[in-house]
Amino acid sequence: MMREKIKKIVELLGELDVESNAAAAERALVSGLELPDIIRDVVDLLNPELKPYEAAIYMYMLRHSIVEAGNQMIRTSVRGLIKAGVVKSPYEGTRSGGGTVVATVSYKSIQTALEGLGEIGAIRQEADPNRDGTLYRVLLPEEIEVCRNARQAREAALPSSIIDERREADYYNVRENRMKIYERDNYHCRYCQKQLTRFTATLDHVQPVAESGDNSYGNLVTACIDCNSRKNVRPLGDFLAEKSAMPTIPT
Repeated sequence: MMREKIKKIVELLGELDVESNAAAAERALVSGLELPDIIRDVVDLLNPELKPYEAAIYMYMLRHSIVEAGNQMIRTSVRGLIKAGVVKSPYEGTRSGGGTVVATVSYKSIQTALEGLGEIGAIRQEADPNRDGTLYRVLLPEEIEVCRNARQAREAALPSSIIDERREADYYNVRENRMKIYERDNYHCRYCQKQLTRFTATLDHVQPVAESGDNSYGNLVTACIDCNSRKNVRPLGDFLAEKSAMPTIPT
């Protein structure tokens, strides 16, 4: 009887840990604690793949969605971007015939840049346009395939000395280290392969803490909230066996 009570307490603690992990992620989005990491990834992973107008428009949309509003949605239009002066014509401010040229970027140039951002996966149209513009979702680097590929290449190039150091560090309680686990797994749930973001990802102990599992680099994996909650403190083999036995839902 006592063993069952202890087991139940451990399970409840595991559920609380998952819930607090998710709540912390939501607070991070609103408070902007993740912004330095987002900007770093945009500069390192995304900007090299964008044309100048695309990069300027993406940064504008990022600023007016995640940075300012605390979510990934923004409604805008080609005319609105032109009016806001997000990008300038290369001829702006040049002199011709003794006067200064006043030039604006063409409608077609902005439209082409938006289409380019959509093609590379940096933004996604979420609804039909209305008088206030089109609703877009601004995707984070971990949701963009070219950024994930660049991250994997960078991870594969790490020297063995760094990999050895990781075995000794705490990758659960130290925020910077938690991010390294998410990056290693390319922000995919290791159990169901769902694409996650830094705001929806959680960490799961492969060997539960209740069974002497530690917070090492090798004992932690990225997991979605659903898989983390359902696995809880069960051994990995038992959880994977349950998942493989679940019926496949036809699409």
